[in-house]
Amino acid sequence: MSSVQIVWLRRDLRLADQPAFHAAAQAGPVVPVYVLDDDRAGDHAYGGASRVWLHHSLDSLARSLGAHRSRIVLRRGDARQVLAALADQVGAACIHAMRHYEPWWKEAEDELRDALGDDCKLCLYDGNYLLPPGSVTTGSGSPYKIYTPFSKAMLDVMPPRDPLPEPGTIHSPDSWPDSADLQDWKLLPAKPDWAGGISDFWDFGEAAAHDRLDWWADEVADYDEGRNLPSQDITSRLSPHLHWGEISPAQVWHKLKDKRSDGWRTFAKELIWRDYAQNVIDQFPDYPRESYRDYDERKLWRNPDAGHLIDEDLEGWQMGMTGYPIVDAGMRQLWQTGWMHNRVRMIAASFLVKHLLIDWRYGEQWFWDCLVDADYGNNGVNWQWISGTGVDSNMFVRIMAPLTQSEKFNSADYIREYVPELADLSDDCIHDPPDEKRGDYPAKMIGHKEARERALEAYRAAK
Repeated sequence: MSSVQIVWLRRDLRLADQPAFHAAAQAGPVVPVYVLDDDRAGDHAYGGASRVWLHHSLDSLARSLGAHRSRIVLRRGDARQVLAALADQVGAACIHAMRHYEPWWKEAEDELRDALGDDCKLCLYDGNYLLPPGSVTTGSGSPYKIYTPFSKAMLDVMPPRDPLPEPGTIHSPDSWPDSADLQDWKLLPAKPDWAGGISDFWDFGEAAAHDRLDWWADEVADYDEGRNLPSQDITSRLSPHLHWGEISPAQVWHKLKDKRSDGWRTFAKELIWRDYAQNVIDQFPDYPRESYRDYDERKLWRNPDAGHLIDEDLEGWQMGMTGYPIVDAGMRQLWQTGWMHNRVRMIAASFLVKHLLIDWRYGEQWFWDCLVDADYGNNGVNWQWISGTGVDSNMFVRIMAPLTQSEKFNSADYIREYVPELADLSDDCIHDPPDEKRGDYPAKMIGHKEARERALEAYRAAK
């Protein structure tokens, strides 16, 4: 009998096009393992919405493994210690894992490699991105920092490798090591159960991801224009499936690559943006925590820790009570579903950092806790883009006008869905209701003109 092979699972919860599973299944009996290691990630341990998705995705993968007469072993604790001990217990010849680029996972991979004895090795594979971060470089051999030339270079070498099939057979070990019960991890909220909207909004797991991709293949042609219309929501909603590795970007690319539409070309660049974000954090591991550009941040930001009125502004934004309907609709959609329409994400994020002048990191942490697709690279890169502090970012002086954006992109029905107290207002009125028609809906925290002037003055002082 061949030696036992461990598959260390993280954000790669699928069987098809999963190179670690593919290699392990060919080498011997397989013990798939997921280790819940909250301490290692520090302030980027999984937030509430991510934990909901993780529960359902692990449950789905366990059922898929059950169809192969296999199972998933659940452990909790320091990943290095847990995996090294497990490898010794089962006599594993190899721990197979997909390579991850968050700094805590890179650290864990290095520590695990050092901790394993001579009889077991760590084998890492790429496959969560179109290409491994750092593999597409400038003419001088340096990694790209700016998205546009990075995207052009990526397109020159596309398509990615062909996807791997799901293993036909996954052999089991002679005996299974002990496993925690998923329910005992209490990833789902109970008192109160605030996750009902997430469960209603999403289907979870590898099969659901492919169902969504099949649907998207028929809709992607309309994406170039439709992606900006919240009321129609012509978006793929593949982001959480990609984030948790329920589907690979190579599978998505090959499904859509023969499309001949502006929608597919635009969507392809957004898949590449996902690779770009990983390239950024591979170069700058603390990017989601530290501004890239040098500003006097004490003059630029109003710190919620410095006064209760600023803290109330932050809470009003978090709860969708800013008085700007398009912003509030987005923030309430986020709270209810764990997701927000991509155009509205930009509007809501811009409002926090420019209208309210609150440090982008407060927004990054709120999105980290509330998004089911909260990704260390994407979240940090996107927040630094909107705040004008990033290596490649929107200029701070470009301040989005939420009322104009709301009307321009026909957001009336979207507002009615998520701000029901305004549902009876006409399309002409709902984007910026007059005081006498607001009812219990709050007044604006700050007028757009006043906010713009304050932001520009703060920017000049900070430079």
